[in-house]
Amino acid sequence: MKRKLLSGFLAVICIISTLALAGCRNKAEANKNLIYFLNFKPESAKGYEELAKKYEAEKGIAVKVVTAAANTYEQTLKSEIAKTEAPTIFQVNGPIGYDAWKDYCLDIKDSKLYSYLSDKSLAIKDGDGVYAVPYVVEGYGIIYNNAIMDKYFALEGRQKSINKVSEIKNFETLKTVVEDMQKHKKALGIEGVFASTSLSSGEDWRWQTHLLNIPLYYEYKNRDKDATLELLDAKQIEFKYENNFKNIFDLYTNNSLTDKKLLGSKSVADSMAEFALGKAAMVQNGNWAWSQISDVKGNTVKADDIKMLPIYTGIKGEENSGIAIGTENYFAINKNVSEEKRKASLDFLDWLFSSDTGKKYVTEKLGFITPFNTFSDDEKPNDPLAREISRYLEDGDKEVVPWIFTGFPSENFKKETGNALLEYVQGAKKWEEVRDTVKNKWKSERK
Repeated sequence: MKRKLLSGFLAVICIISTLALAGCRNKAEANKNLIYFLNFKPESAKGYEELAKKYEAEKGIAVKVVTAAANTYEQTLKSEIAKTEAPTIFQVNGPIGYDAWKDYCLDIKDSKLYSYLSDKSLAIKDGDGVYAVPYVVEGYGIIYNNAIMDKYFALEGRQKSINKVSEIKNFETLKTVVEDMQKHKKALGIEGVFASTSLSSGEDWRWQTHLLNIPLYYEYKNRDKDATLELLDAKQIEFKYENNFKNIFDLYTNNSLTDKKLLGSKSVADSMAEFALGKAAMVQNGNWAWSQISDVKGNTVKADDIKMLPIYTGIKGEENSGIAIGTENYFAINKNVSEEKRKASLDFLDWLFSSDTGKKYVTEKLGFITPFNTFSDDEKPNDPLAREISRYLEDGDKEVVPWIFTGFPSENFKKETGNALLEYVQGAKKWEEVRDTVKNKWKSERK
């Protein structure tokens, strides 16, 4: 009888233990499935993955981070959003992106994330609702290695009309310096003034988006409405400053360390490595490129030597222009997941931008200049390119060039523009054909 009772008791204990373990597994599994963040920025993948581990350690809730490959975010989002375990946090690319994904965007007007936004007009709104919030302010221009520039200005045989970087104030002075530096590249220890103009598929966004932003901004800046809204309404474009776009694009490719016919094989990573290793003196990119420079094995560029110039194209009055500053990165919450997942996702974003741990990672690991009032002056990124963004933002004599490419008609428009630029440098297209592609694709995409 005792043996039977003991056996029964042990059986009960086993059942209870099994149920408890199953309960723990179910709870852990539920926590793992609460937050799925689909990241837009490949250069931030490592930082986000570290953050996810920190959050799980602190809150006991796992964050699944998936990073889309460069220039594949829309395609990846389409695939992932259709799955049973869909992203709970995703990103939209401004008003055009919101229009494509509005059926998935939760109204977050009552969220802490939106309340932290210093300028509420920056959010994407529709009627009384708030559906996406920007989380980073960024800037891009011509990054240069000041040590190489100092070496150039010390050369005996150089041109003498421009004698320091601060005298480069327009396209004419930029062109004079760049072309003379190219002539003296051996003396400077470089292979070309500019790093490679990356034109391989998916790697051409610096030209078909960021560079094209410059002439189109000047075409629309003095109209009745905000330039981005003008572009959103534009059924066709004049491409008034096409020759200015050609000016700077030709300057990049004519004074590069890579032959034009080989640019179709070059990536952004190639370009940034060339700059980091001291093979080139200049490269067009933004402040997010700091990690791409500093993480390159064998990097020779000192942080204090990394500076930025505006992108000059020869447009009248550009002497007063600064770099291009804005955002295309907006967080949205998937309204089609459970309420528990929506809440967990908003809690994570709240923690990210308000907790000491989250803010430290945002500042030091991600290097974001955020638009949130939760960050004090001493909680801002201090890397060299972030400092350059702040310098231009605070310069009252310089007019910031806003990002208006969020008003471009489609990804296909940008892709076709990039293809045309590649064919142009390879000699398969004349410039007039590039111009026609830009204008015609804009018109056909808007239809």
